[in-house]
Amino acid sequence: MRRIPLIALALLGGCMVGPDYQRADAPDAPAFKEAPAGWKLSTPVDALPKGNWWAIYRDPALDALERQVAISNQNVKSFEAQYRQAQAIADEARSQEFPTVGVSGGVTRSHSGGTGSSGLSSAGGRGARTLFTAEASASWDLDLWGRIRRQAESDVAGAQVSAADLANATLSAQSTLATDYFQLRAQDALTQLLTDTVKADQEALRITQNQYNAGTAAPSDVAQAETQLAAAQAQLIAAGVQRQSFEHAIAVLTGVPPAALTLPPGTLATEVPVVPAGLPSSLLERRPDIAAAERAMAAQNALIGVAVAAYYPDISLSADYGFEGNPIGKLFRAANRLWSLGASASETLFDGGERSAAVRAAEASYDSSVATYRQTVLTAFQQVEDQLSALRILEQQSVSETEAVRAASRSRDIALNEYRAGTVAYTTVVTAQTALLGDQEAALTVQENRMVASATLVAALGGGWTAADLPSR
Repeated sequence: MRRIPLIALALLGGCMVGPDYQRADAPDAPAFKEAPAGWKLSTPVDALPKGNWWAIYRDPALDALERQVAISNQNVKSFEAQYRQAQAIADEARSQEFPTVGVSGGVTRSHSGGTGSSGLSSAGGRGARTLFTAEASASWDLDLWGRIRRQAESDVAGAQVSAADLANATLSAQSTLATDYFQLRAQDALTQLLTDTVKADQEALRITQNQYNAGTAAPSDVAQAETQLAAAQAQLIAAGVQRQSFEHAIAVLTGVPPAALTLPPGTLATEVPVVPAGLPSSLLERRPDIAAAERAMAAQNALIGVAVAAYYPDISLSADYGFEGNPIGKLFRAANRLWSLGASASETLFDGGERSAAVRAAEASYDSSVATYRQTVLTAFQQVEDQLSALRILEQQSVSETEAVRAASRSRDIALNEYRAGTVAYTTVVTAQTALLGDQEAALTVQENRMVASATLVAALGGGWTAADLPSR
């Protein structure tokens, strides 16, 4: 019977101790309850564009800003550097699966024996000699029990966690920018609304002043008109403060100082695109934070195998081959050849329970990662449900607010005409104008909230990202 070489035996008998990874069960639901079949989306979108999800809003200014996030946002850059670091750690771990080979060379000048006063070698002395060496060496941890492979498995999963974290940080920054952008445009719309209100109040003051000069209006009417105008002017100034805050936030999100970004006034979109949520189970593949939590489970599971492998002996092989002699011109001769082969094994016989404690700690860490994964899934479900209900309710509220604005506008016009005719006091006009402005502001707030909820829903659904975007193992 032929003998099986030691290395082949090691390769054939090698295994990996510890549990093989299986994804833990996650919470699930048959459908999102906040998206009933009877709800007709006002502006449905069939699917998110891959990557540039904000394209559904068809806003060139928003598109230009969003494209800067992945390039210049400093938080995203930090996560990108962490991902590269995780990749390097994974490569380092996998390199330990292979033999280590090195070469060395040297020269030694030595002397033995003594010399007399004449400088000649004393009796029995050998004098000085030079020795040249050239050697190659190799060593290999056989990893029979999979300690190195389990560690590499954990580090590869860790790199995938980092990749998912990078995607999640990018999506979060993009979602925040979209929210800030829509809020900025809402301030632009509010500024325009208040500008129109100031003009209307100035006209009302002019009419009241003329009537007072004609003796048909009381001084209190003029005072009320002046108060109404001053209040609208104050609101107009305050709107500018809020707008600048949003502009500064957008600048930082795009990686530039606030002084370097100026956005001209624009309009708030009137159409609110809504992406169908699909099935709750689809979030497991569409959310980068869920993917990160799932890959963290895999990393922790592999570390259990690393801890279990400590119970088994560590076996390694070594080999050396080289030449030693003098002179250097004749170094590489068969007579000067040196070689050696070796194998070593080490095993801990008593550790006071250290290894069993390490296994229990690894198992507890894995259990913790399972709980984190399941909680991440539940939170994702909640975020989608929140935005679906917000969009559905806000759409209904928008209809009511639009009708309220129409009614308030008619009431203001009637009150102003009656005041001009002298049939009502100016307080009637003031009341009607105040009610109209309140309804207009409420309608604007509803539209702003709808746009923010739309962008937040897109982020909650993963922004077009899928687990297939993770780097391969």
